[in-house]
Amino acid sequence: MTFGAAHRELRRAQKTAKGVSLYSRHINRPAGRVLAAAAYRAGMTPNQVTLVSAALTSSAVLLLACVRPSWLLGMTVYVCLAAGFAFDSADGQLARLRRESTAVGEWLDHVVDCAKIIALHAAVLISLYRFHSLPNRGWLLLPLGFQFTAVLIFFGGLLTDKLKPKAGDAAAGTPGVGPSRLRALALLPVDYGVFCTVFLLLGDDQAFLAGYAVLFAAHALFLPVFMAKSFRELAAIRPA
Repeated sequence: MTFGAAHRELRRAQKTAKGVSLYSRHINRPAGRVLAAAAYRAGMTPNQVTLVSAALTSSAVLLLACVRPSWLLGMTVYVCLAAGFAFDSADGQLARLRRESTAVGEWLDHVVDCAKIIALHAAVLISLYRFHSLPNRGWLLLPLGFQFTAVLIFFGGLLTDKLKPKAGDAAAGTPGVGPSRLRALALLPVDYGVFCTVFLLLGDDQAFLAGYAVLFAAHALFLPVFMAKSFRELAAIRPA
């Protein structure tokens, strides 16, 4: 199969856009399609693509924790994180293209996703402690709070998806089926791809702290709404 044929096949097999922000819908997934088609032509497996994603994200985490903040560092960290996120989208698309979706592949993908959330906010904490001029030490609690909310949102969404009946999955391969543009726009502040952009502000202590705090506030406000919605949906499921 040529690159073009693989890319067209991936477009037809695209997952539903329900619950997906504008960034993931119009930037990350299309980028992932290109990478998945290229990986297919290169003979890569989905797990290898997942490991590339993990390597890119790990590089960003190490740089963030070990190097003094600057505009150049911020750009480098952002590029690594954004590329890692695109490869994270590519592994699942490649698995569908190769018809090789496996339990171990899904497990590896989710383990890497969970690890990157924990490690990234831990790296922010280390960077704040080592390099930043903070108004007071209380700011060191910010990455811990962000880490807590981000992990709960990730785990809650993952578990809700696993526990809900799969009867409505018929539309999963139909492009364009998804939320309204307004809802997709509202999800932007809690999209991982949008979160990555805050590291572009690393060259300015105050700008980075402000941007990071704003995104934390968005996650903190989203968490109870999201958890309540998931609880209601699962509570409505009647035992067979």
